[in-house]
Amino acid sequence: MTDAATPEAGPAIASASQTAGPYWHLVDFPEWADTTRHFKDALPPGERIVLTGRVTDGSGSPVMDAMVEIWHADPKGEYPDPEGPPGEFQGYGRCATDKNGNFRFVTLKPGPVPVSGHSRSNALQAPHVALAVFARGLLSHLCTRLYFEGEALNDTDPVLQAVEPARRGTLVARQTQPGTWNLDLRLQGEGETVWMAV
Repeated sequence: MTDAATPEAGPAIASASQTAGPYWHLVDFPEWADTTRHFKDALPPGERIVLTGRVTDGSGSPVMDAMVEIWHADPKGEYPDPEGPPGEFQGYGRCATDKNGNFRFVTLKPGPVPVSGHSRSNALQAPHVALAVFARGLLSHLCTRLYFEGEALNDTDPVLQAVEPARRGTLVARQTQPGTWNLDLRLQGEGETVWMAV
């Protein structure tokens, strides 16, 4: 007879590999793909945009079970205060890819962000969005940035300028229609996105 407080030991069963972590159920909240969802009455000043893309593997096949996260400054170039009121812009979103590897976010376009520790106090980073990709088979998530094509500050942004010129295009989103920007993410292989150590 076994103690009711301790379950009987059964045969050891291998658990499924889930390198992306135990919180995968968090992609079950599609509303998290809209960073403007907190504003019931009116959005704060700024341009409402849509960010789209497709995650593919080394062979060009869609990664249909990935999760993409974004985080960015507000239209004034200020990062949200995690302890701030819930009605303020949060700048954080999460989206699962669909069967074709596609993701889609609704957010506000970020403004230029000051360069920390720069000798010129007025130096600015170009408007950008930080992205992280989580997927089965990745021991750790992959991080990169999304820049906006045509931004004058792209030419002086210290992070973008540190990337080999031939590969900078993997970080620059293109406008597919007014207010909609697209950046595809390639995990490896030809045309691989520039991934950053964070």
